[in-house]
Amino acid sequence: MNASIKTPDLTRQKLLEAAFAEIHRNGFQAASLTQILADTGLTKGALYHHFPDKKALGLAVIEEVIRPQLAAMMFAPLADTQQPLAAMQALLKGKASESDPWVVTLGCPLNNLMQEMSPVDEAFRLQLNSLFEAWVGVVTAALKRGLKSGEVNAAVKPGDTAFFIVSALEGCIGMSKNTQSVAAYRGCLGQLSRYLDTLKS
Repeated sequence: MNASIKTPDLTRQKLLEAAFAEIHRNGFQAASLTQILADTGLTKGALYHHFPDKKALGLAVIEEVIRPQLAAMMFAPLADTQQPLAAMQALLKGKASESDPWVVTLGCPLNNLMQEMSPVDEAFRLQLNSLFEAWVGVVTAALKRGLKSGEVNAAVKPGDTAFFIVSALEGCIGMSKNTQSVAAYRGCLGQLSRYLDTLKS
């Protein structure tokens, strides 16, 4: 009984994970539903049972795959910390030390979709912007705590600074994808870390 209850959820998750991989490789517009089905071994009926069309699948990928990934990777390290600058520098150091930074090859899934879909589809733009704003909000809240703890310079404007930090990180990833250079990626992260030094009290 329990297995039969869980099967639809597992099917949906398989579709979302395969769709995420296909979209990350090829972009949303070029993503192939045929390839997604081949990767999962599922039927068109299973796909359309969970998602009425390709657009619904793409929007679900943003909310149910990309958002949790971003939350685990970028939001969680800043949750409740009183030293956000140190936490962000540790995060950047960890990213720079990865032996296989896949974002250099494929880019950031969020940024890729923002560049591709925001100019052409309002539903995508709104959902992607919601996630971007959530990220900026997490960094803003962390910087405010840093102001209270004394780690962050009193002259820092949390909202504007958070927007810049997130944009700069996404820029590092986007340009490194274009150059396909791990060295450029690591160098850019290093520069961002040094910028964070200037925000300290």
